This record gives sequence, structure tokens and C-alpha cells, in this order.
Amino acid sequence: MEIEVKRLIALGKLTGNFGFDYTPPESSCLIPLCDIDGDVRVSGEYEIFDDDSVEVELTVSYKLKGQCSYCLSDAEKNVKFTQSVLFVTEADNENYDYDGFKINLKTAVDDAILISQPQILLCKEDCKGIDVT
Repeated sequence: MEIEVKRLIALGKLTGNFGFDYTPPESSCLIPLCDIDGDVRVSGEYEIFDDDSVEVELTVSYKLKGQCSYCLSDAEKNVKFTQSVLFVTEADNENYDYDGFKINLKTAVDDAILISQPQILLCKEDCKGIDVT
């Protein structure tokens, strides 16, 4: 879950792809009565710039599984989310920072998982909720 920036620069590989499976912390799902089912698939591309900043296009894919937020029936949803992030060697308030040698993607991946989640999980798109008749 690391990008070895200095090694890649030495090898002349200023752009490339990566992919791995990540087991998120149990607290990663924000929707009540739901969990992330299995591992999160993480893939992406990186580009290293002359100032050692690194742009990463990060994609997370996973399945949410649990109870419908409206009717409590079984529900699941496949989520796929892509975002571009920038890693810089000098900390600022807008980007992720790293030590100039290796980028640990964990924080960016955890953030992408949180940002990508819907507010509710539905058993079907037009769920009307619990039938009380």
C-alpha cells in the first residue's frame, strides 16, 4: 500500500499503475446496520512531478451489505469511486503530505471509502419503507 517514490524516480518510472486489496477497519461503514462486505479493491495511476509531488488517481471498489435504511430488508450495493489526490513533501491544508521517499496510501484510501458511501442503503431504488397496513 506504498508508492516508493525515490526508487521509481531512480528507475525512471515517473508514471505507472498499481492495484491491491485492502481490508478496511470495521468502523469504515457509516451507514447504520451495514458493513463493507469483504475487501476493498484499490487501483490507480500515479505521476511523479519534478518537484517530487505525486498525483494519484485512486479508485476504490467494494460492496455494502446490510439492512435497507427504509424497510430493514436485506440490501446490498456495489460502490465504485474515483478521485484524484496530490501528495506533496511540504504539508499544506489542501493535499496529503509524505516524507519525500515513500507514500503510504492508507489515509487516502480510508478517506475515499468514507467519501464514496451513500447516505443510506436501499433494498431497491423505489423502496417506500415499512408497510404498516
